[in-house]
Amino acid sequence: MQTPLENSLTAVRLDGRVAVVTGAARGIGRACVAALRARGARIVASDRNASVRELEGGDIATLVGDVSLEATAAATLALAIQRFGRVDILVNNAGRTLNKPLLETSAEEWDAVMAVNARGSFLHAREAVRAMLAGGGGAIVNIASIASTVALKETSAYAASKGAVAQLTKVIAVEYGALGIRANAVAPGVVETDILEGIVPDSRATLASFGAAHPLGRVGQAHEIAEVVAFLASPASSFITGAIVAADGGYTAL
Repeated sequence: MQTPLENSLTAVRLDGRVAVVTGAARGIGRACVAALRARGARIVASDRNASVRELEGGDIATLVGDVSLEATAAATLALAIQRFGRVDILVNNAGRTLNKPLLETSAEEWDAVMAVNARGSFLHAREAVRAMLAGGGGAIVNIASIASTVALKETSAYAASKGAVAQLTKVIAVEYGALGIRANAVAPGVVETDILEGIVPDSRATLASFGAAHPLGRVGQAHEIAEVVAFLASPASSFITGAIVAADGGYTAL
């Protein structure tokens, strides 16, 4: 007979499960691929950056495409079924940011952010739900942000898009919970990644400078967010759905 600890350790395993991770080429997405694979999942990793192909091999299949396109969402989920036979987990991680005051944000910039963050998450969730219903259930983990729950200056487009992701998560949870599909979102604080590359001279240093704003005194690392994602994707979180889980170093506790 397994002990409670052994049961707990088994519950975080993902052996036999198939996951789709968007925005997997770097940062949080790449860390999610590593965390899920370490727990035994087989994975389809997608990104618009062709460097995602570096992950290809064995139990990881890759796809290059724009998450805001219906064709990409359909192709990504189809690849998972073709290659691995099912879909159990979706991690909607692909995203883009924009740091501009409201009056300096163009309609085109607004649309571009919403297309990736909100539309992309919607399209992939819709296709994943279809596949999960056919397979008897699954878990969706969306990457939201502290900007989906608190107001930050110069983030109107980004905050609106992540607010949409948070609400999409709750609606999926309510609509499909009785059919075996759970949906949760992770709301990271500032995480040291390359998301500001091309916007500021040194993305990681700029993000790390916000450490003092977090009660822990530092910003997060991609692997720390991936651990929360892996938990929410696993049977260990079987009674959690419709939640927006803060992984923010205490930022929203202030």
